[in-house]
Amino acid sequence: MRLALPHSFANRAPSLITPPPTLHCSPWCSVFIYPLQMRGPKPMPIGVCLLAFFYCITNGFVQGASLSIHNAYDDDWLLTPNFIVGAALFFYGFVENIRADRTLRNLRRPGETGYKIPRGGLFEYVSCANFFAEILEWLGFAIATSSHAGWSFFVFTVINLVPRGVSHHRWYLEKFKEDYPSYRRAVIPFLL
Repeated sequence: MRLALPHSFANRAPSLITPPPTLHCSPWCSVFIYPLQMRGPKPMPIGVCLLAFFYCITNGFVQGASLSIHNAYDDDWLLTPNFIVGAALFFYGFVENIRADRTLRNLRRPGETGYKIPRGGLFEYVSCANFFAEILEWLGFAIATSSHAGWSFFVFTVINLVPRGVSHHRWYLEKFKEDYPSYRRAVIPFLL
């Protein structure tokens, strides 16, 4: 099976908004879900906030330009294997990311202190199910858009989350020594 690639606007008369770019942009709405579900504000250095803000603005601009200016998607793009597989992978990762975040938020009841081992869902396979799910989301986005910008965002997501996941996994192993499931991997089930 040959994968389809979007073509440039040079080969097609541009339109202001077509369904595929609009659908490709919809995953970005997911970034608002996690902050809205947080229990309470925790202090964060202003530098971290500013860097995150700058990164999100820059990445949003690059992704938006890629989807609306540099790549052209015909309406039939929605029926290509790229879009179907990518959208399915994104949706699965999205649902699992929400589930993993909920599991982590609910580890302690209000007033409880201490650390607990997350269980259920992808946590049965990896220590950082939320990281793995986010990697799946952006892999799906990259496949669905088949754009250089989408693939670069996926690569940067992996570069950011895999080392953090390995560090978290090490912490779990040290903190829970005998109680931690030995078959769990850090970020990628059965591999890493």
